[in-house]
Amino acid sequence: MKLKIYIPFFIVIAFNSFAQVKDTLAEKMVMYQLPNGGWGKQLKDKSVVNYSLQIDKNLLKIIKATGNDHATIDNNATSREINGLMKAYKATQNTDYLKAAERGIQYLLLMQYDNGGFPQYYPNTGLYRKQITYNDNAMINALTVLYNVAEGKNDFEGVDIKLKTKSKKAVQKGIECILQTQVLQNGRPTIWADQYNEVSLQPDKARAFEPISLATGESVGIVRFLMMQPITPVIEKSIQSAIQWFVENKIEGYSYNVVKQNGKTIRVLAEDKNSVIWARFYDINSNKPLFGDRDGSVKYNYNEVSEERRNGYSWFGDFAEKLISKEYPKWIEKNKISQ
Repeated sequence: MKLKIYIPFFIVIAFNSFAQVKDTLAEKMVMYQLPNGGWGKQLKDKSVVNYSLQIDKNLLKIIKATGNDHATIDNNATSREINGLMKAYKATQNTDYLKAAERGIQYLLLMQYDNGGFPQYYPNTGLYRKQITYNDNAMINALTVLYNVAEGKNDFEGVDIKLKTKSKKAVQKGIECILQTQVLQNGRPTIWADQYNEVSLQPDKARAFEPISLATGESVGIVRFLMMQPITPVIEKSIQSAIQWFVENKIEGYSYNVVKQNGKTIRVLAEDKNSVIWARFYDINSNKPLFGDRDGSVKYNYNEVSEERRNGYSWFGDFAEKLISKEYPKWIEKNKISQ
């Protein structure tokens, strides 16, 4: 005799309703996903992806016409959507969001080079898009997503186990690439450049005003990522060498602020005895602050940079202040490292 179990009708209705719960932002992210699983930072008509806009028929046509060549990890694209979809899935259990996020994760795994690096775009290889790109934290954002997948952290608990295994291998390859691309000066590790040739792993230039150089903001992100990893002698040396470089190359007695002047927004470098900053770029050999211009020229005097680039790009910041004063000491204490 078979035992029949009856589930009250209202429970069935409640369960089905819950399974169909939709998140407005996540729904847009699903719509914007490109055929290869990635996302673009802009659409085919060159407009910037803006999730605050309502989806209308005209916008939907533009989204559908946007091709794989727009798929990128620049400007937080793809990592932002994967994170958002996993958060929405955890809140709603809507499997559409999980499936879209997993397609995005597969895209990240697909775009990674054998040497562990990540290009800025994939499959688009035009200009500097194929370079290994730390600029704007592109590669670190991608690796952080894969790290969360591998470890089942930060809303990523529900990802397919096969993707977790692949992501763990991808993270290890990424770490090897990071360690290999740390710039050496007379054999001494310093920090990292913004972008690298994808074959030779040598620092490379990107846009005209982004010359070959040491990049402070991105290097802070790299150090933070390494500090998340299980400690090894090589990782320990890499982190401590970078911290030492930051300490030795800080600029004391200056502040850098965005202000309004005569109706214009300008960036001002001014004396300030209580402030510590770092230049965005440093000469890869001499550690002198340097500044690129639209014409491809390199300046070593901030005031010689054209007005458009001086006010249209962030050339200084307190990039490493929190890393040095708070995060690094906590990492030292946590790992019981002697100095």
